[in-house]
Amino acid sequence: MISDFLFKYIYRVKPIPYPKPGGTVRKSVLMMAPHTSMMDFIIGLSAMKHYDLHASTIIKKEFFVFPLNIILKKLGGIPVDRKHIRNFTSYAASIIKKSDRITLIICPEGTRKRTDKWKRGFYQIAMEAGVPISLGYIDYKTRTCGIMSIFEPTGDYEKDMEYILSQYNGLQGYKKGRFNLEDKPHAHPEWFDMK
Repeated sequence: MISDFLFKYIYRVKPIPYPKPGGTVRKSVLMMAPHTSMMDFIIGLSAMKHYDLHASTIIKKEFFVFPLNIILKKLGGIPVDRKHIRNFTSYAASIIKKSDRITLIICPEGTRKRTDKWKRGFYQIAMEAGVPISLGYIDYKTRTCGIMSIFEPTGDYEKDMEYILSQYNGLQGYKKGRFNLEDKPHAHPEWFDMK
């Protein structure tokens, strides 16, 4: 499998087994962090292929020019003209509702630069679509990537975000220093012991 080859020999990243509590999650919003480089996009999509998650991501329509449009569509890219969408979260939620199986990738930081405040769109999309949130990550400190858990949002945004953010403490992005939770004690010390 190409994704296994990429993980083992090119990225040297260890994929952690995808958790399947109660069976396979057919639909979810996959929030991916840290997001500090375009490398995250490549590794993240390889991970989704590895886990057979039918991943899709919403991309500005300006990127869908020949021949890049063929590659992006093959990778699950969904073109969108954000200038003509009044409510992006409702638009994204409608994509999930119409799909039989989908993992919609959203980067909550909203930028590859350092930011101390995450955007709440991923949470609103999950709530509106009535689907869980997959907590996805790429940690360059432990050279691991995957989905750490499936989280069911309660509707209490502040409380839920406190928990979600705590799961990302200490993770490191490809560009060191750009992830706002990087300097906190690592939330998952067991990852350092993975063979």
